[in-house]
Amino acid sequence: MGWKGGFALKKLPRISVITPSYNQGHFIRETIESVLGQNYPDLEYIVMDGGSTDDTIDILKSYGGRIKWSSGKDKGQSDAINKGIRAATGEIIAYLNSDDLYEKGALEKAATYFMEKPESLWMTGRCRIIDTKGAEVRKAITAYKNFLLSRYSYNILLVTNFISQPATFMRRRAFDEFGFFDESQHRVMDYDFWLRLGQTHQPGVLEDYLASFRVHPGSKTSSSFRYTFKEELDVARKHTGSSVINGLHYMSYLGICAAYTALDAAARLKRGH
Repeated sequence: MGWKGGFALKKLPRISVITPSYNQGHFIRETIESVLGQNYPDLEYIVMDGGSTDDTIDILKSYGGRIKWSSGKDKGQSDAINKGIRAATGEIIAYLNSDDLYEKGALEKAATYFMEKPESLWMTGRCRIIDTKGAEVRKAITAYKNFLLSRYSYNILLVTNFISQPATFMRRRAFDEFGFFDESQHRVMDYDFWLRLGQTHQPGVLEDYLASFRVHPGSKTSSSFRYTFKEELDVARKHTGSSVINGLHYMSYLGICAAYTALDAAARLKRGH
């Protein structure tokens, strides 16, 4: 019996998707539907909730046994993700935040890549940026990231984080070899992990859109982008002693902050504030 990807069902790797969540009842159902709607035949979906007080728990309960979930106080997003990874049984692991979405066919494309590239430890693809209503925004930033992604090099990654976390998938052995996400990091734990992996393992890069990253007033990238990009700068400095690369990253940091400040001002103007 085959599957539309062309591989026998018994050969398809199990994919574990982890969603850390806290009071995202407004978005989480759409996130869950984007995962379950992949119709991937060997999917393990784990939601690690941090003790939400909105309607998140009722939403999770409504899916019955289609998802695994737990709710309780954690030490932050990195802790929740790491707990999910430890509980996961998949050969391929990814995490999708509770306001982001997978594009249709994302899991099939990830599985196909890993089956064709058994030596590869991680892969990433393109990612749209969407607003609260799901409309695509910030297309210039997406184009900039796509440009760098198609020219991947570790040195460029040290200068700026152009890898989109929602569109990234890893083999389980990546965590066996490189450890888990740094729980002292609450904004840029993904970038820190990419830099650990990237030192010795180049990611596979797909030109397909695999996910959508949502920006809204409560998201970290929107509410505290200066802190986020400053922490990326600090993390990169831990991975290189090159004054040239660190200088370029600082220039990139200034440019990105200026771009996001302009975008934020434009958004406020559009809202009439």
